[in-house]
Amino acid sequence: MAPETVFLGQYTWEHANAIAGRLEQAGIGWWHKQSGAWARALFAGDWGVRLFVDKDRLAEAAEIARDVTRNPQ
Repeated sequence: MAPETVFLGQYTWEHANAIAGRLEQAGIGWWHKQSGAWARALFAGDWGVRLFVDKDRLAEAAEIARDVTRNPQ
């Protein structure tokens, strides 16, 4: 059975890529959802990439996301 995932946050494409790389290094399961052009044009809140992570590792994933967004490489 696949792990249950929860919303980690909404990020710019660059931050999402960096976070995803760190999540993979930590062995944390994740997936993303990126809105299409129509949704971005019609809904101001649909910017960037939404990341979802393994529910059981949310705290660790949130720490990684904070680190990436505070200290871009």
